[in-house]
Amino acid sequence: MKALVLAAGRGSRLGDATDDRPKCLIEVEGSSLLHRQVRALRACADEIGVVTGWRAEAFDGLDLTRFHNPRWASTTMVESLAAATRWLTREPVIVSYGDIVYSAESVRRLATAGGDVAVVYDPDWEALWRGRFADPLADAETFRLDGDRVVEIGGRPTTTAEVQGQYTGLFRLTPHAWSVASATHVPGLDMTGLLSRLVRELTVTAVPVAGPWFEFDHPSDVVAGRGVLKALDEGT
Repeated sequence: MKALVLAAGRGSRLGDATDDRPKCLIEVEGSSLLHRQVRALRACADEIGVVTGWRAEAFDGLDLTRFHNPRWASTTMVESLAAATRWLTREPVIVSYGDIVYSAESVRRLATAGGDVAVVYDPDWEALWRGRFADPLADAETFRLDGDRVVEIGGRPTTTAEVQGQYTGLFRLTPHAWSVASATHVPGLDMTGLLSRLVRELTVTAVPVAGPWFEFDHPSDVVAGRGVLKALDEGT
């Protein structure tokens, strides 16, 4: 199984921290986010790749298979994912956003989940969101389940009842899922928009997150996420 980190974007919401590097290469508590991602992904992946865009040269010298999205500034993560089509058409691929951290156990559960698509989600999302945002619904997206199957993802919720969890940015696709995704994609569609389309076409399995995880999207997250990073490092 392959694993892919999507790291093409500018990451401008993190301010000066990404002036000279993508978000996954910022260092917090002594290591980069990418280092922690690779460490977790190695639990199941025999090869790890990265999709570059902004400051692609920052990845020089790293032992990763590289793909590139030359139109990173004007496209979404879906186009960055498509840069790795030669992998996606051959075997299952675990895909990680570049600004998240997670445990190896989450990766293991994701790798063995059923369905053509599987997504890792946090059922206890609200406490984390309330620690990051004054209004947790302002940043949350709808996430509804029927058993362990996702039936809705990526909408704008009006109440927490519409949010049975939050998608973490870690998922897995089979080649069949990628063929369906490619057939249904339209330019400008974001990743949760694509997953929402796949929910209507395929079985999308929900995998509860195992252990700590965190998203680094705003400068305040660098401070708020230190405890999660320490927990992940100590659990290695």
